[in-house]
Amino acid sequence: MENAEKMHSPQKVLYKQDELPVFQNRVYDSVAEARDCPTGNMCLVQDRATGLIYNKAFRPELVVYDAAYQNEQGVSRLFQSHLLNVAEIVGKNMGTQDLVEIGCGKGLFLEMLLSDGFGITGFDPAYEGSNPRVLRQFFEPGVGMHAKGLILRHVLEHISNPIEFLQQLCAANGRDGLIYIEVPCFDWICEHRTWFDVFYEHVNYFRLSDFHRIFDNVIASGKIFGGQYLYIVAELASVRVPSASKKDEVDFPDDFTDRLALRNPFWTSDAAVWGGASKGVIFSVLKERLGQPVKMVIDINPAKQGKFLALTGLKVESPADALGSLPAQSIIYIMNSNYLEEIKQISNNQYNYITVDHD
Repeated sequence: MENAEKMHSPQKVLYKQDELPVFQNRVYDSVAEARDCPTGNMCLVQDRATGLIYNKAFRPELVVYDAAYQNEQGVSRLFQSHLLNVAEIVGKNMGTQDLVEIGCGKGLFLEMLLSDGFGITGFDPAYEGSNPRVLRQFFEPGVGMHAKGLILRHVLEHISNPIEFLQQLCAANGRDGLIYIEVPCFDWICEHRTWFDVFYEHVNYFRLSDFHRIFDNVIASGKIFGGQYLYIVAELASVRVPSASKKDEVDFPDDFTDRLALRNPFWTSDAAVWGGASKGVIFSVLKERLGQPVKMVIDINPAKQGKFLALTGLKVESPADALGSLPAQSIIYIMNSNYLEEIKQISNNQYNYITVDHD
């Protein structure tokens, strides 16, 4: 009877994890505050009707962003190169004028486009800067602006009802124009068994095939940033509620978390994590729960340095401070293999580097 109910359930359960930080990118002023941070549960499911993947246990009322939320990646030269690639895709497919960026955050990408001659307006209620081209409000019906192209970078994975949200954007833009969407790639997460890429903040997880069912007219699509992100450019008015068939079912790996419990043969009590953002936070939390705590976290973002990370209370060190006390040949877990060469250069190639998404 139990198996029959499971077969006919409207959702297929893929992955569970309890008490993850609600904000893996929020930094704290003290160890006590960090360890006492709010948590939420993960019950990752695939909806059998739409084929979409989401956290069934997500509670949106827990997610309220403030100034302590730090997710700026632009201090890395490699990530700046990625943004230039995105700008090229946007310009090629949507033009360079009459654009809107929704959820522009601290405005890094918007400022880059403006400096390159793009005509663009940003929308973000939480914007903290002073550029008059950014409006501290939502892009919604009645906003009084029509764009040739909307840019939605790393926003849709945070939205509880992504299809309804896209339909609202379509209405707000007069059912016209194109949209560029960029999100993490769930196929890459599954292929590389990156259990540290599953976050509470990300209520949705997308595959490229999902967007080809969400939009009737996809202009361009592909994978970028070493395959970790996917993008699509689509006709906004062609958005629809997707429907799924058996072929759209996720082949979620049974061994997704097998490497979590493994103790690397080079492990020492001096083990460090390079990357104090989402991946590093989840990696450190789940490793600590297994009795394999890391000693320190290193990050090049000055806004994170000297602050403490959610749940573990680990202090984020600058490369200069951390490497001064970390013995040569210590293990450094690199949270994102895209940054391996950049990290080796900064640290004079003196350590044992483990890329956790490829080991």
